[in-house]
Amino acid sequence: MFFKKIYLLAFLAFACGSNSSDPAPKPPVSPEEPKQYGIPFEGVADPQRVVLYEVNIRAFSAAGDFQGVIDRLDEIKSLGINTIWLMPIHPVGQVKSAGGLGSPYAVKNYLEVNTEFGDLEKLRELVTEAHNRNMSVILDWVANHTAWDNDWMVNKSWYTQDAQGNVIIPPGTNWQDVAELNYNNYDMRKAMIQAMKYWILEANVDGFRCDAVDYVPTDFWTQAITALKSIPNRKLILLAEGSKQEQFAAGFQINYAWDFLNNLEEVYQNNRSANTIFTTHQEEYNKIPAGGVKLRYTTNHDESAWEATPVETFGGTDQALSASVITIFTSAAPLLYSSQEVGREDKLPFFTKDPIDWNANQDMFQQYQKLLTAYTGSLAFSKGTLQSYTDDDVAIFTRKKDSDEYLIVVNVRNTVSEITWDESLQNQNWTDALKNESFITETSFTLQPFEYLILKKI
Repeated sequence: MFFKKIYLLAFLAFACGSNSSDPAPKPPVSPEEPKQYGIPFEGVADPQRVVLYEVNIRAFSAAGDFQGVIDRLDEIKSLGINTIWLMPIHPVGQVKSAGGLGSPYAVKNYLEVNTEFGDLEKLRELVTEAHNRNMSVILDWVANHTAWDNDWMVNKSWYTQDAQGNVIIPPGTNWQDVAELNYNNYDMRKAMIQAMKYWILEANVDGFRCDAVDYVPTDFWTQAITALKSIPNRKLILLAEGSKQEQFAAGFQINYAWDFLNNLEEVYQNNRSANTIFTTHQEEYNKIPAGGVKLRYTTNHDESAWEATPVETFGGTDQALSASVITIFTSAAPLLYSSQEVGREDKLPFFTKDPIDWNANQDMFQQYQKLLTAYTGSLAFSKGTLQSYTDDDVAIFTRKKDSDEYLIVVNVRNTVSEITWDESLQNQNWTDALKNESFITETSFTLQPFEYLILKKI
């Protein structure tokens, strides 16, 4: 096995921005800059066209390694996915570890691969195989904090300290297994950017999902993204786990739609009006610049580990699917998370191994294939206009671009709902995009509990 280990460049004087006058030992100097491995992928999707799949590597196969992901790339591709997000791939810290194998968000070394998953060569193989299937690969990047046994700990001034000089956990959290980094330190910033560049060059990845972005100064993200975009012949996907408008000005293209998910849960759990779906949608987009994209989902690794899976959150597989229709077909980058497509009901951990049963709920898997085939088959869903229609119990909206027009209807209640079509929609000919059958919108229509329609205008 081949694994190339390099260390961060850390040779500039602390006078260039360090917050400590005491000399501190530095990690060994890298003898050379990272080298470009392979050929940069030319098929990276535009931000508005990203269809994202988050991989919990530990749960993805019995072995919980990169090979397990490689073995299911065809299944991921069949879902209409064009971008894979790998949860953190780095060695996990053991000091103050949060149980089991420990949190992958407690990074012990930014420049190494966790041997639990494989090595650099196997990661390269995964990326290459994804590229061969016209899918990009982005890495989860943890910039706010490190494990307590990270190599960077030899530089105490690289970390936030209390009045007594003790390195601290991120304020306002209970993340005992990690230490907060100090972004007033120029050398630490430089090392972080160098580490991010390393994976783009040495593993040929296509960008990052950046963790806890709201906790890190925006000017660092501007600095980092400017450096990453200076790498020649690269088109990158940059996703922020954050909510601030200035993240787009810093260079991120996509950030999280937390308000949308929270509101959707209220619609399903507490009978909030379906009309609020579109109010929240518009409020989210009013807060970001033109061209910015929100990431929409019914779950992710945090939700499914600590809160509930979609099947539990929304009350069953039918409910989870109908909620997914709303998140997928409104204007956003849709996200699927490992196990969602087979309707896992139990929480899915990522500090430990609990393999997904890929044989479960195959009808649900096939339905996700149909939904995302419809989504990826038209620019109307990613770049078209959205028009909603008033109803408390049914989400009704159209998506239109040029000659392509779709009507999406979702019953959000566990009861039969009868709707009266808006006059502008009555007596029109459509095709059911999921069943490939003709459909006429006469005057009214009755929907079964959590039934949904994806109709294409003829």
